Amino acid sequence: MHWTWSRLASLSAPDLHEALTLRARVFVVEQACAYQDPDRFDASSWHLLGRDARGTLVSGLRVVDPGTRYAEPSIGRVVTAPEVRGTGLGRVLFAEGLGRCLATWPGRGVRLHAQAHLEAFYAGFGFVRSGETHLEDNIPHVEMWRSP
Repeated sequence: MHWTWSRLASLSAPDLHEALTLRARVFVVEQACAYQDPDRFDASSWHLLGRDARGTLVSGLRVVDPGTRYAEPSIGRVVTAPEVRGTGLGRVLFAEGLGRCLATWPGRGVRLHAQAHLEAFYAGFGFVRSGETHLEDNIPHVEMWRSP
């Protein structure tokens, strides 16, 4: 995998277009969830994009700065293309994103606002539930926390 770790303003127009296209493909079309995916947090976030050996964007996530959404940094918009699911890329992506988050803000905890069906996945990285399950855009979500 080739990783790009960048602020939104530093992404090229093609990178930004591909990232938003992948997110819309999964979060809006595949999950049949009509909502405003690009939001006010994108502009002030770090974006991790993963490209395969052919240069195709197949994964990504964003990290929102501490003090913007939560007191601590938060990882969200974790996405893998449908054609690479089941290959372990989701774990590789999340490990890369968490590592960059911890390196950028050493000694800080990290928060997630996760789809509830992925709670066990994130628990494998040391995250624990920190709130009740609730609906967001008709999808059950839960807040999770990883201590420093």
